[in-house]
Amino acid sequence: MPVYESVVDAIGGTPLFRLSHLGEGIAAPIYAKAEFLSIGGSVKDRAALSMVEAAEREGLLGPGGTIIEATSGNTGIGLAILGRQRGYRVVVGVSDRSAKEKSDILKAYGAEVVLAPTSLSKEHPDHLFHVVRRLAEEIPGAWLANQYDNPANPDAHVRTTGPEIWEQTEGRVTHFIAGVGTGGTISGTGTHLKQVSGGKVTVVGADPEASVYSGGDGSPYFVESIGHFVHPDTPEDIWPESYQRDVVDRFERIPDRESLLTARRMAREEGLLVGPSSGTAVAAALRVARELGPDDLVVVLLPDSGRSYLSKALSDDWLRNWGFLEEPRSPDDDEPTVRSVLAGTASLPGSLVTVPASASLGEALSILRGGGATAAPVVVVRPERPYGVSATEITGSVTSASIEAALTSGKGTPDGPALDWFGEALPTVGVGQPLSVALDALGPDAPAALVLVDGRAVASVRREELQAAHESCSPAPAVSR
Repeated sequence: MPVYESVVDAIGGTPLFRLSHLGEGIAAPIYAKAEFLSIGGSVKDRAALSMVEAAEREGLLGPGGTIIEATSGNTGIGLAILGRQRGYRVVVGVSDRSAKEKSDILKAYGAEVVLAPTSLSKEHPDHLFHVVRRLAEEIPGAWLANQYDNPANPDAHVRTTGPEIWEQTEGRVTHFIAGVGTGGTISGTGTHLKQVSGGKVTVVGADPEASVYSGGDGSPYFVESIGHFVHPDTPEDIWPESYQRDVVDRFERIPDRESLLTARRMAREEGLLVGPSSGTAVAAALRVARELGPDDLVVVLLPDSGRSYLSKALSDDWLRNWGFLEEPRSPDDDEPTVRSVLAGTASLPGSLVTVPASASLGEALSILRGGGATAAPVVVVRPERPYGVSATEITGSVTSASIEAALTSGKGTPDGPALDWFGEALPTVGVGQPLSVALDALGPDAPAALVLVDGRAVASVRREELQAAHESCSPAPAVSR
């Protein structure tokens, strides 16, 4: 067993595991590169080390300096380990969408954490990227790692990850699969594997279905650290310089549910506790491997550990809340779920009426009447998205009655903004939630709830519908004699 003089020496050098259970019945062997076994728990340790060493060589980072970076968490953790080891102050800007565990880990390593939103347009001054850039300008001796555009990011994988895979497979690897976040991992690893194989290795990008990298609409998705989201107010979509598009031969577009449940299966069937982006990559690898034969060999990269997602993507409650999980809570749980109510109502998936947040009162009323939504509240969304109504982009609710009252009273005009008359967003219930849980989610006042399937609102269900369904399945009270 190796003995290290420093934790830095334990970055990389990760093993391959054959996915014998998930890959059962598939002729081509599938091996997983377990990057979560790197000292900082993710593939980003490699990029962090490469970027810090490059900055030191170039005189951008010196004694007493401060490392600053914007991250979903993993790169920040790698920088925190390295930075604190070398005596640097480390300030990490973390997306408010990242799992809380990542911020806790960063603090444990001695980093200062600044939470900032990434749901805003990148041009907005409060967006995470602008927050960290201001910090880099204000703090003396600060160095902004800028993993998205730093050439030392993909170079780390040209020098380490690619050679490791080639050596571990004795040059037999034919297909390499990885997610695309900054693009550094797939670009650098893919570049080396193509070079040493004479172009014979096929590089496949595993991408969330909504990500624009592979042709999605850029709407929010629920797999952290990979893909590319585009805010509807973004005037120009700029991709990371770390991502070299010509290295990727093709994409496999993976729906969020498939990603999340594959990550769940990895722990239960393979004994590998991995994050949701690993689920995306493995789902893509399974698709690719099914097309291949026994002479092929697939390597899929697992970016990080599931320990950073125990409160989110690997939590059964979280999965049910967002409509990703529909199996019973336990083998003896036979309580009907929200799905059973949808089957007996007119509020079927696809029938949801939406009003753009930019609509005028007159436009909003026309939409409501045209959609037949004259009494029940409907959802207000920022943009119209081809992939449906993302729950994270719902901003409020409105009824035709409230708009008519505003127009009749003279307080509102047909050309005036409807925004002033929007109410609070309706509560949400996952399609797989038991009826009792769904009723609790409504609280005392909400007249209806939005039903989520895979994180997107597909229907509305009224309180009385839920209540009636719940009462019909509840056991009758015992009668005393």
